[in-house]
Amino acid sequence: MLMVLRLGVIGAGLKAADYARGWAAMPEVQIVAAAEVSTGSLERFAGVCEAAGAARPEGFADADAMLATMQGKMDAVYVSTPHVFHGANALAVVEAGYDLLLEKPMVTTQDEALKLAEAEKRTGRTVVIAFQGGLSPLIHDTRDRARRGEFGELVSVNASIWEGWKDNYAGQWKQDPAISGGGFMFDTGAHMMNTVCVLADSEFVRLSAFANNRGLRVDLATAVAARLANGALVTFNAAGEGPPGCASAITFFYSKAIVRVDAWGKWREIADIREEGEVRDTPIQTFMAVREGRLDNPSTVANGLRFAKLWDAIKASAAQDGTAVDV
Repeated sequence: MLMVLRLGVIGAGLKAADYARGWAAMPEVQIVAAAEVSTGSLERFAGVCEAAGAARPEGFADADAMLATMQGKMDAVYVSTPHVFHGANALAVVEAGYDLLLEKPMVTTQDEALKLAEAEKRTGRTVVIAFQGGLSPLIHDTRDRARRGEFGELVSVNASIWEGWKDNYAGQWKQDPAISGGGFMFDTGAHMMNTVCVLADSEFVRLSAFANNRGLRVDLATAVAARLANGALVTFNAAGEGPPGCASAITFFYSKAIVRVDAWGKWREIADIREEGEVRDTPIQTFMAVREGRLDNPSTVANGLRFAKLWDAIKASAAQDGTAVDV
């Protein structure tokens, strides 16, 4: 018997509309409601669902109204609002009794991450974070092999990411510190930091960070040097100004092997043998498998908390011009 997920959406902007083109056509998914402050975005989202052959979702201008009205008619919620709203939206969803698929980055501060972790534990709701790297089978196979000792001890990590982000998002909310939670490092760079958090498999204990806004109100270039609890050293380099395109490279130096991956889990190189992997651009299948108990959660709130601690420390050090801080 086909299990159908009755899904609501909070934040029906471009990202959600892009996902809805595939989700609305899936027989196991029914998009039953959407909450969005922009009437234009809400109408566009409904049109995407209709174009995929699905019914128009019930529309709401207020997320809390949707959560209350759809009780008994909705199983889970996908949150895709601007970063600074993730914490409140996520808590509202979980406290209202729904499972949650939360767009990256999980939240903007360690305090928000701790509150979500507590709510997840107390309510028993399923929470999956929609990081492509976090959902990548290739990334998790790499971590499993590292845990088995195949690569030896982790010595150091070098991670970099770049994008023509300054021009790509000029004038958009991602470059507004009031709702973005940060600049390039916290937006595209979040993929890099999260994948390192997953694969390094250890807490950060101390770091020094520098950031340069290069005329913007948010960071555009960031450099970080850090130490992990397991003794390994980590460097991050994020550059949001450059030619068109977007790419990353993360190198893990182990005592027995050198492993290279990208931030999204698209590829992996071990001893110069390159493998292409599956990228979960449509994370709803993973979310449903976790809800139904068919798959262990590969992108957890616990890892999101590790990421949030890292981001808070980076902000603190960068604000002090690189003064080393404990994590």
